[in-house]
Amino acid sequence: MILLTGVTGKTGGETAKQLLEKGASLRALVRDAAKAADLKAAGVELVVGDIADAKVVSRALEGVDKAFLTLPNGEQQQANEKQFTDLAVAAGTDHLVKMSSMEAVPTAKTPIPQGHWAVEEYIRASGLDWTMVKPNFFMQNLLASAGSIKEKRKFFLPMGDGTTGMADIRDIGAVCAEVLTGEGHAGQSYEITGPEILSFYDVADQFSEVLGEQVEYVAMPMDQFRERMTGILAPWHLNAVCELFREIDEIGLDQTTDTFRALLGRKPTSLRRFIEDHLALFK
Repeated sequence: MILLTGVTGKTGGETAKQLLEKGASLRALVRDAAKAADLKAAGVELVVGDIADAKVVSRALEGVDKAFLTLPNGEQQQANEKQFTDLAVAAGTDHLVKMSSMEAVPTAKTPIPQGHWAVEEYIRASGLDWTMVKPNFFMQNLLASAGSIKEKRKFFLPMGDGTTGMADIRDIGAVCAEVLTGEGHAGQSYEITGPEILSFYDVADQFSEVLGEQVEYVAMPMDQFRERMTGILAPWHLNAVCELFREIDEIGLDQTTDTFRALLGRKPTSLRRFIEDHLALFK
C-alpha cells in the first residue's frame, strides 16, 4: 500500500494518476473528500483529515509500505512534514519519498528551499529508507498567465533576466511513480529538469513560434508583483515566493540534468511540446 499526500494539487494529482496507470494500491490523505472524488471512483482509498492532526496521519499510515510527502509551501509545512516523518517511523513504513526542490541545499538563503533542506536532513536522520525528488521551476506555472497571453499576447512575471531548466509536472509525476513502484531508489536525491535552459524572454519566443503571433515577456517589478498578489497569498507565503523569484532573477537556475532520461528512458518534455499540448488555453 502506498500513501499519498497532496493528491488534490498538481504534482500529487499527476503522481496519483500515473500510479493508477501502473495498477498500484493507493491510499490518499485529503482534507476535502469532494475534491478527490475522481480518485475515489478510480479505486483510491481516502482518509479525510488535516495533515497537522497526528491521529489522522497515524490512521492513514496503518499498513503502508511507502509514503509520498508533498505539501503546499507554507509556514507550517516544515513542522507538518517532520511530524509526518516521525509518524511514518512509528507506523513501520519502509520508504518515504519527499517532494523537495533543486534549490534546497545547505547554503539556501530563502525560506522555501531552507525549509525543504531542513526536512530532507530530518528524514535522512530518521532511519527510514528515503528518496528526494528535487524538480526545477514547473512549466505549469505558466498556466497562470494563460489569460494574459490569450488576450494581450503578454505575460508578466518578476523574474528579470533569470533562467531556469523548467520541467513539466507530467514528467515529475512519472519520476515519482517510478520511485514509488520501482527498485533501487532508496538513498537517492533526484534532481529533475527539462531539456533546456531558458530565460523568460526565450519562453516568450517559443510561445510566439507556436502561436504564430508575437508574445512578449514583461519583467514586472517585484513591488508590483507583491502588490498584485497581496490578499491572494498569505503573508508568509507571499514573502517566500517573492524571495524565491528574486533569487531566480539574480542567480538563475541555469542547470539541466539527465536524471529523467536515466530513470524513464526517454527525453523530458520540451517547453514547445508543453505549449502545443495546452494550445487551447493560450490561443
